[in-house]
Amino acid sequence: MDQYAGETFPDEELEKRYQRYREIIKKFTLMSDTFMRNIFKHIECVEYVLQVIMGRKDLHVVDSVVQKDYKNLQGRSAILDCVALDIENKRYDVEVQQKNEGASPKRSRYHSGLVDMNTLEAGHEFEELPDSYVIFITRGDVLGLGLPVGHIGRKIEEVDQDFGDGSHIIYVNAAMQDEETELGRLMHDFHCKDASEMYSEVLAKRVRELKETEEGVYSMCQEMDEIYNEGILRGEKIGEKRGEERGITIGEERGEKKAKKATAISLAEMGLPVEQIARGVKERVSIVQTWIAEGMTVVK
Repeated sequence: MDQYAGETFPDEELEKRYQRYREIIKKFTLMSDTFMRNIFKHIECVEYVLQVIMGRKDLHVVDSVVQKDYKNLQGRSAILDCVALDIENKRYDVEVQQKNEGASPKRSRYHSGLVDMNTLEAGHEFEELPDSYVIFITRGDVLGLGLPVGHIGRKIEEVDQDFGDGSHIIYVNAAMQDEETELGRLMHDFHCKDASEMYSEVLAKRVRELKETEEGVYSMCQEMDEIYNEGILRGEKIGEKRGEERGITIGEERGEKKAKKATAISLAEMGLPVEQIARGVKERVSIVQTWIAEGMTVVK
């Protein structure tokens, strides 16, 4: 029996979810958040992607973390997709964005500041601050320049000279898949559902593990079910907590509905059908459809 939130469901319901997850996994590409995170759990995949984007075969990654939670001095946090460190102590934040709104110039600036703020330790001189690179791989042409890649750095405008602060922002346009170039082939690979269609053997090997082996598929199903269940539980807990704090039923209902909406949007981005999402969050299909439509305009 599968149990959560105080309720028990027959095994067949869990099995149905896993069957649905398996179909979704077949459609995943590296542009999909959940799948990309699992690809980047292998450091050789992170290293290969950075080597191509940076145009440096000698770039070697010594550490990488997915879903890194960074906070600023005011306590505001941002979860970075993948933070990596190379052998030269340079820092990289690799972000994969489905929507252009999630890769705005202000957001890249904020990410750059977070990386710096969480790098230099107390007692170290400012000159010890390592070079940092915030890299946004975007589905569309965010910069609107028709370029496959755009490098942004501070300059002294009057003399058109690099400022030299070691802070770099790079936008990679995943829509440009010129297979005559290594970067274009990488972007091609980012859109492949099947490992056999990929140019990079490094990435293809990891895709096969996650899509074509029982162990890999099962681990992906487990992660997707954790997202599903944690979202439902979070919604119920938030609703209960807010209801208790306000001492009125309306507090509970508003808190629960807000969390349910966030959960529904997350599950929709994973590819689950609206009917199944509605059953999961225990709301009418029409309400869930409205939430998902509204969520399309929200920054990732």
